[in-house]
Amino acid sequence: MAKNKKIITAALIVLSLFAVLWVLYFFHIFDYLEYKAYDSRVRFFAANYKPSDDIVAIMLDQDSIDWANRERGWGWPWPRKAYADIVDYMSLGGAKSVAFDVLFSEPSIYRDADHDEAGITADDNAFAHAGSSNGRVVQTVFFSTQTGSSHTWPPGIQKPLFNLDGFEPIISGYTLTDERLGAQFPVPVLNDAAGALGNVTNAHDSDGINRRTRLFINFDGRAVPGLSAASLLVSGAGGAIFYNEKKRRIEWEDYIIPVDGEGKSILRFRGNLNRYMPYKASAVLQSAEALKKGGEPMFSPGDFKDKYVFFGLYAPGLFDICSNPIESVYPGMGIHITMLDNILSGDFIRETSMRADLVILFVIVLLTTALILFSHKLQFTISGTLLIAATVVVGAFVAYDKFCLWFPMVMPLAALLGSFLTCTIYNYETEGRQKRFIKSAFSRYLSPIYIDQLIANPGQLRLGGERREISIFFSDVQGFSTIAENLDPEQLKELLNEYLTLLTNIIQDSGGTIDKYEGDAIIAFWNAPLRQEDHASRALGAAIACQIRLAEKAEHFEEKFKNWNITAPGINKRLFTRIGLNTGYAVVGNFGSEKHFNYTMLGDAVNLAARLEGLNKQFGTSMMCSERTFEEAKKNGRFYGRALAIVAVVGKNEPVAVWEPLTEAAYREKESIIRQFDEARDIFYEGNFSMAIELFEAIKDKDNPAGYYVEQCRYYLEESSEWQGFWKALSK
Repeated sequence: MAKNKKIITAALIVLSLFAVLWVLYFFHIFDYLEYKAYDSRVRFFAANYKPSDDIVAIMLDQDSIDWANRERGWGWPWPRKAYADIVDYMSLGGAKSVAFDVLFSEPSIYRDADHDEAGITADDNAFAHAGSSNGRVVQTVFFSTQTGSSHTWPPGIQKPLFNLDGFEPIISGYTLTDERLGAQFPVPVLNDAAGALGNVTNAHDSDGINRRTRLFINFDGRAVPGLSAASLLVSGAGGAIFYNEKKRRIEWEDYIIPVDGEGKSILRFRGNLNRYMPYKASAVLQSAEALKKGGEPMFSPGDFKDKYVFFGLYAPGLFDICSNPIESVYPGMGIHITMLDNILSGDFIRETSMRADLVILFVIVLLTTALILFSHKLQFTISGTLLIAATVVVGAFVAYDKFCLWFPMVMPLAALLGSFLTCTIYNYETEGRQKRFIKSAFSRYLSPIYIDQLIANPGQLRLGGERREISIFFSDVQGFSTIAENLDPEQLKELLNEYLTLLTNIIQDSGGTIDKYEGDAIIAFWNAPLRQEDHASRALGAAIACQIRLAEKAEHFEEKFKNWNITAPGINKRLFTRIGLNTGYAVVGNFGSEKHFNYTMLGDAVNLAARLEGLNKQFGTSMMCSERTFEEAKKNGRFYGRALAIVAVVGKNEPVAVWEPLTEAAYREKESIIRQFDEARDIFYEGNFSMAIELFEAIKDKDNPAGYYVEQCRYYLEESSEWQGFWKALSK
């Protein structure tokens, strides 16, 4: 019943947590942290991926500006003739494409008398002529809210665009919805000369970081390719693309481009732009000039053969700044270069689907809840939780590196943490309450070691009555009433506490349970509440240890009595303690009222142990146990003793065999006497009292039980009552 209740509770926790986490996931609560966790993977693996050798970047950096100003007398901006020279050099080398990440939306400022009515200068014409001659130059179109932007596609511009097929379900992701946005085109002469127009409008995530971009933008019913896609179009790729809705990807000839629900592709960054071995614009111009003059160029035109060339601004204050997972200050041109690199290499990053995310979420909640609620070992719970967390983190890194997959990391860890906290709180309020109850209830009876075992395995405890075989311990101090009468309350408290602590520690260290204290008497038992196969051995070992320890402390107690000036006759200043032991079945459990109870034992076996403790007085012994206790104890240890008697204790008609346990030292010392005692005892129980008394008389001065048997022999010799084969104790 309890197990079923726990399963139902676990199911409710799993479903409730899953519902809460799903809502948080749906409203993108985890996005910011998820982005940062993803960026750590990008940075960690960026150096592992080699940039494509087919892509070249030409940078107009500050060194190039300084060189042009010093050597050519150019201020900023440069004359367009400079770009024409660069294009011509790329044409000479046989570059596949030359894409400019620079918007030439205004005529050149380098005017002369030769400009036309539209303001097109010879400088613009030189650039246009170079582009027209090359045929594979990509000029930039930029979508913005700036004044002068066109909200329609100019009818005279006939450039390669994408032919869309199957994009109806996702076309809204490519469509610019802001009515203020318009297109800024290059000046007409450059427009006409360009092989294609490429849009440079980047897309960023909600935290402002550019992790993705679109293959094209849908503007005025036309699919305008990005700068990277336009580079492929002018180099010969066809314009037909197909959206595979089932696989969530764009299929373009041999290129496969995964996209998300908004048509964006997640880029695999390979580090900063320096990894593409960029050329300085000044170096290219110097190479072109040297070649014209018959000199040795810094870079051969052949270095650019079959390369996709990107030209961009890289001087401070000139280039468009964006942030990506690698760098917070990153040239926008790098986004287009990375997009083309990913297209050529086919190693875009794909996101897991919402369905997969929710399955992951559910599995993490389920596993964590099951682990915490159904594992009773803290060590296993902690190691299991850490293993799940490590699997999530390592799995996310491996998925990125080996499977090009953006596997969620923060959401599963949040699920793990949420499940851990919820289940821990639940355990504290339920099982924790049970553990506190166990600790409170048994701290008076058990060693802390055994209490911890009970808490770790509460199934070993059955509250209420339970029939179980146990080994029972009763002890009492001889003449303690007389001692108590001669001590003041403070002395009595000090003596009693020291004595009880001494014996209690030994009992609890052996795994015994303290039942109660009755003045100086200690009542204890073994094999409950924790099961102990060797309970008889533990009990007998503890009893012997108590007597040994008391013998060691004898002088201490004698000195204490001396200091207290206790000189009354009849007081045993060495605290002679009698112990009775028995092994048998009894009912153990918590008995009492709901508000006050005691963990105790009931039954005939308990009464017998109590009687054996008292029977020590008649035999003059300090320890006595039933034969069952002694025989069971010997199965798990080496013990010494002698069979003492067969006796029916007070209140019982059935006789039991009883033994006197001895320390090894005491047994060795009295070994010859014990042999004589055993012979006399056997003769006694045969009913030959006259022979037995002679044997007992010979050793009575050296052995207390022998003296008692002398009295018994006389009794049966003098009485005419029939011998029953055992004798009955007449007092407790």
